[in-house]
Parts: sequence; structure tokens; C-alpha cells
Amino acid sequence: MSGNIGANIRQLRERRGWSQARLAREICRAAGVRGEPVGRQEVSRWETGKRTPREWLPFLAAALGVSVDTLGESQRLAEPPLPTLADYLPAEDSLAPLSAREGRRVGIGIVADLQQRVHGLRLADDVIAGGDLIRPALRELRSAVKLYRESTHVGKVGRELLRQIGELAQIAGWIASDAGQHEEAESIYRLGISAARQAEDHTLAGNLAGSLAYQLSNTGREVEGVQLAHAALADAGADAPAKARALYLDRVAWAHTKTGEAQSAMRALGEASEALTRDSGGNEAPAYLYWVDAVELQVMESRVYTELRRPLRAVPLLRDVLSRYDATHTRELALYLSWLAVALADANEPEEAAVTAERVLTLSADVASERTAERGRVILARLEEFRDVPEVRAVLDSAA
Repeated sequence: MSGNIGANIRQLRERRGWSQARLAREICRAAGVRGEPVGRQEVSRWETGKRTPREWLPFLAAALGVSVDTLGESQRLAEPPLPTLADYLPAEDSLAPLSAREGRRVGIGIVADLQQRVHGLRLADDVIAGGDLIRPALRELRSAVKLYRESTHVGKVGRELLRQIGELAQIAGWIASDAGQHEEAESIYRLGISAARQAEDHTLAGNLAGSLAYQLSNTGREVEGVQLAHAALADAGADAPAKARALYLDRVAWAHTKTGEAQSAMRALGEASEALTRDSGGNEAPAYLYWVDAVELQVMESRVYTELRRPLRAVPLLRDVLSRYDATHTRELALYLSWLAVALADANEPEEAAVTAERVLTLSADVASERTAERGRVILARLEEFRDVPEVRAVLDSAA
């Protein structure tokens, strides 16, 4: 049978506007069976190629209104390639105003509208993965740069436009990184750093530099990650808002973790916790740091302990976080569970690790995130040591 069957199932399902759960119900109806011997998870496994429909194939075809042969045909329409920054921005200096052209004059109201769109994109990233968000993210970034270049504005409005370009670049870079486009993400982050510096917003520049440092630390450029994370912290200065300093220190901790410098990582974690509770001298944190709180610091602490192979500290922290986590944030839930699965394996609890790993793989099946995909590979590699355990073997064989 063609390896395209999973992609065909998904395409035909989405064309009808059905969820995986709806397709599962329709299959059972076509087979004339009661109950739900086929559920959403089974459909997910078919679509991702983890399993083959086999005896359910005729009923699957009937539910979708196609022949069995059609399900196995090669895809005629390939997914369009993900865009790049170059597809959206001019080749020359992106932030150079077109002074020779007298564009429309914009005021602070336009900036407020742009700010709302930026925040909307940021909230969307909480529940939608990078592969699904990168196109709208880059379209918004292009529109903001175009507005800045082709309009006339007084100094304050110009700075605010640059600030919003910087904020857009931060979330767009994060989205590109989540989609696995690391080179593009770096270009986007550097564009944002330039905009933030021109706007004289050191807190925003530090956030962008810290985001890039985090990516470098996770993509084989650990030494650069440490250097840039420290530079972001230093440039922000001691007067940065408490949440900002806590976030920068969190990224310093992670950078040192990836280079195996446990003591430096632990010290930065402690300083991050202290920074979050310290008075910022009236410097209010910008709205884009709404997600930085004690729980977020706890997540980073647990991840550091997991990476440093200290499961007795990591497991209780992760379980506490997950007991209170918003289940609608599927990608983050899968990521946090992935750390728990690894920590349980390190704690020599392979059965529990297998149960958690199965949940991670199920949650990740419909998430267009390279981050979750990579964490899935990490979990499976870690579980290989316990292949003789029946629960682990079942997970590994299903994934294979």
C-alpha cells in the first residue's frame, strides 16, 4: 500500500471539515458497529503513518466517499513550501524609510491597531503551532515594515512603529523556530534587534537577543548561546523590569545547562527567582511578558534538572506544573510531558515513562511543531534502554 495513505486521509478529512473524532464516528457508522472501536487517537496514528488502517480500510473509504484505491494514490497537490523572510521584505535595508516618497501620514492610532494585531498573534501562538502560524506571522511583519517605510510620521510615532516591528519579529522568530526554520528565525530576530535598538527599547532588544540565544543553545551552537544570553542580560541593565530580568536569567541558566555548566545554571536559576520578586523601581513590565511568572520559572528549573540528569528534583516539579497546566495549550503540554517522560526514565521508572511518552506522541500527532517532533525523538531514544519492558516495547513498536 502506498505510503501516501496517511496524508490522503488527512487531506480528505480536512476537505470535509471534519475533526479526527468525527471521522472515527463516521467509520464506525459505515462499518455498522456500535460503540467506538475506532477513536480519534487511531485516526491520528493512521494520518501520521504510525499505523495502517488494514481491516478498517473499506469503511474508511466509504466514510470519506472515495474508493480504496484513491486512498493509496500519490498526492497530486504537495503542501506549499514554508515562506522565508526574503519572500516578504525588500532586499535592501528593510528598516530604511523611503524618504523620497511622500507616503500617508500615520498617527498613534495606527500604532495602537498594530499593537493589537501583534498581541493577537502572540496569543494565537499559545494554542497554534509554528507550522500553521508562520505565514500569517510573516505577513504581519511585512505589513508593519511596509507601513514604517512608506509612511510619514513624527518621531514618537516612528519609534513606536519600530517597537511594534521588534515585538512582531520576536514572536515571528519564535514561530519560525518552532516550525524548524532556524536560519529564518535568526534573520527575523536580528531584524527585530535592529528595530528595538533604533527605538531605544533595551528591554525589547534583550528579549529578542535572549530568544535568539535560546535557539542557538538548542541547535548545536551552545557557546554562542551562552555569550548572547549574557549579552542580553548585560545590555538590559539593572533597571530592567523584574519579569524581564527573570526571563533573561532563565535563558542564561538554560544556556549554561546546554554546555554542561551545572553550577552556573543553578546560580542563574536562583537569581531569576530573586529577580521576579524584586522591586523594579517603578519600571512596569511590558505586556508581551504576560506569561513570565513563578510557574514559568518552575518549568525552566525542572527542565534544567532533567537535562542535568537529576530526576529526583525534576519529577516533583514537573508533576506540580502539569497538574495546573492549561490543557488547551497542546504544544506546551506535550513539551512539558516530554521532559517528565525523560526524567522518569532517568529515575528508573520505565513503565511510567512509557505511559507519559505515549501521551506525548498522541498530543504531538496533530501539532505542526518541530519542537515537539524533536522531543518525541529524544524520548524514544531514551526509552531504547528499557526495550525489554513490555510497556516500553509497545510504545517503541507503535512509533516505529
